[in-house]
Amino acid sequence: MPAATPVLVVSDHVAGSVHALTVPDGTVAGRLTGRHLSEHAGFLALPEGRVACVDDRRGELLVLDPFGERLVQLAVPVAVPAEHLACDPSGRRLAVTTGLGKNTEPWSDLLTVVDLDTGDVARVRTRVGEPGVTVLGGDDSLLVLRHREPGALAVHRFADLLTAPPGCPPVAPHASLPLPDDGHGDAQDPLSGQVFTATGEGVHRARRKGAALVAEAVIPWEAPARGWYLRLDTRRRALWTTLRGGVPDPLRWPEWTNQAWRHDLETGHTVRTELGPGLVFRLAVARRHAAFTRIHPDGDELLLLGDDDTVRRFPLPSMDGAPRRGGTPWEGVQRRAVAASPGSDWVAVTRGGHGEVHIVDAATGLEATRWRLSTPLHHGGHMALRAWSDGADGDLVGR
Repeated sequence: MPAATPVLVVSDHVAGSVHALTVPDGTVAGRLTGRHLSEHAGFLALPEGRVACVDDRRGELLVLDPFGERLVQLAVPVAVPAEHLACDPSGRRLAVTTGLGKNTEPWSDLLTVVDLDTGDVARVRTRVGEPGVTVLGGDDSLLVLRHREPGALAVHRFADLLTAPPGCPPVAPHASLPLPDDGHGDAQDPLSGQVFTATGEGVHRARRKGAALVAEAVIPWEAPARGWYLRLDTRRRALWTTLRGGVPDPLRWPEWTNQAWRHDLETGHTVRTELGPGLVFRLAVARRHAAFTRIHPDGDELLLLGDDDTVRRFPLPSMDGAPRRGGTPWEGVQRRAVAASPGSDWVAVTRGGHGEVHIVDAATGLEATRWRLSTPLHHGGHMALRAWSDGADGDLVGR
């Protein structure tokens, strides 16, 4: 296919299917069955339009090439259930942490590190929990684990982990930085060597110094709310999240408040934009917009926040099995996934349980087409939109 044609990778992690489809015409570029990808670890953008993900049933890290002749470029055994996935700026050194899975509490302390160039793989034991992870580049690559309760950024030399002996030995960090206990959400900026962690206080920053990290000033939320998800916008050089406020009781989710939060890494300026009540979580970054989905009993919508901070709202058809008043927005309900590429104006959003994908042109705010797949897209599924050399691989954490 022409490299200029964007490709959407769509996963139904419950049904075990993966589709790769060209945008906007929906031509099938590849398909996998029997592949139950980790929705929590998500898709990690790699150079040359590739994406990495984890098959939670088979225990494999997959490198997918939606622009190549074969969709699966590489499969490497890793420990599961996959919690978070990250790589260094070269896209060569990857890490997979393990966490909760379908269990009621975290139970696995296994960490897998992979060198895609050499094929070397190692598993070690760190600390039980739900750790986030970032991998800092350079001749002496560092792996940073974000732990909770007690909160800390634990620093390991990647080379030491990769050469660990067999048998999943326990490893201790050679450096550590304290954090609040409620860290959730990770990002890194490869240009500055900074690592970012979202906490109730704000975004904690740390900068690499030699083989360790040095704490920097916290970026405050400046709102009675907090972000639970961080991502780097490679085109705007900014951090994004959604600030969720209101009573934390999940049964009162229709009352939750939501603000888009963008922090410019060049100027230090922060902008907050009201999105409306309900469930807003992950976001996607397009060429000139950030895309959010908002689920609410009174009606769902796709929100397109432009570079000029204006919001365009696109109503979405209701979902059978959507979250209802009096129930939680997480357990046994349908949701929506959203995907975009910083090299394209296309935005994709799913209709969980119906197998539908809306393809919207963010430049016009109009729906270009609607696909109906052969799988229901349980729980909304999960997606990644890649355009060749779109710069998405500058965000080094799985989404």
